[in-house]
Amino acid sequence: MSDVLSRLVDLAVQIQQIPAPTFHEAERAAFVRARFEAEGLHPVESDRLGNVYACLNGTRRAAQPLVVSAHLDTVFPLSVTLAIQREAGRLAGPGIGDNAVGVAGLFGLLWELRRRRLRLPGDLWLVANVCEEGLGDLRGMRAVVERFGERPLAYLVLEGMALGQVYHRGLGVRRYRVVVRTAGGHSWIDYGNPSAVHELTALATRLTALKPPTEPRTTLNIGVIAGGTSVNTIAAEASLELDLRSESPAALQALAERVEALCAAARRPGVAVEAETIGARPAGEIPALHPLVRLAQETLRGLDLEPRLNIGSTDANLPLSRGLPAVTIGLTTGGGAHTVHEYIHLPPLEKGLEQLIRLVERIWTLQDGQGRQAG
Repeated sequence: MSDVLSRLVDLAVQIQQIPAPTFHEAERAAFVRARFEAEGLHPVESDRLGNVYACLNGTRRAAQPLVVSAHLDTVFPLSVTLAIQREAGRLAGPGIGDNAVGVAGLFGLLWELRRRRLRLPGDLWLVANVCEEGLGDLRGMRAVVERFGERPLAYLVLEGMALGQVYHRGLGVRRYRVVVRTAGGHSWIDYGNPSAVHELTALATRLTALKPPTEPRTTLNIGVIAGGTSVNTIAAEASLELDLRSESPAALQALAERVEALCAAARRPGVAVEAETIGARPAGEIPALHPLVRLAQETLRGLDLEPRLNIGSTDANLPLSRGLPAVTIGLTTGGGAHTVHEYIHLPPLEKGLEQLIRLVERIWTLQDGQGRQAG
């Protein structure tokens, strides 16, 4: 393993060891900011949400900038032990692939550009952003896109375990928290009063009986359910969290309307039902023939990796939803994402980093979808 790759892996472990649940990324963000400053980048800034920005200045003032980002947050609560296990060719630990190695990849890119003495035409903005996971609802990336808007040549989003994938389509997501409230009571004395748990489970049965279309692919999942006080209490409150996804904004909207109609129909005297939207990730895409997508594929093929065009819910959703050129790419392979058994393979990191360097080096040769010459 090269010196740069060894440093990248060591840094990924340091990042992974700092807890960073969504909405609690401040300590990890401070660490990354200090490392950017130690690299002598200018400017290095943080915004009000906690996103960290660092700039490697380009050689031509008029050239468009490039944004390369990786999300700081993980799905794991502060109570999870972040132990690392090292094996031959493998590194395991909660959040190591999603997305500690992605964040470390920002530095790997910087180190390798400097080692090769590669000067880029435009400014390279390295961004470590918050709130990608779960109920973060991509608000970190939303702030990044609001800051840079249409100025960047492209947005490149780094994920740890997606090597070989080119995500050029953003999967639409709608999330609800459904809360049922009743008067409750004693399980014997007040028997017959509506139970929030009974009402919610009946509603959940009706929700899961919905048949989303298979084409375009659309899904429905109840991921969290909670409620009640004790075994001998008629529950006064119960709730569930619902995740809807679709390749089609129209199909997603149609499913959301059916969900809201079922929730409205569940209301009756003594039973209050509230469906609150707790997440809305916009869909969007650029064509498979877009120059950025084609370059990403060519870069992988040049490394004897067969690219796979894909759709997913990543930070790229935000620029894609606004018609801006963006792709999500990966740095290595692995498995067990979002579990405490998460792991990454170390040997593919060499090609993963090389992919990133070649893509960044060549990206200023592209023309955007409007035919403007980049830079």
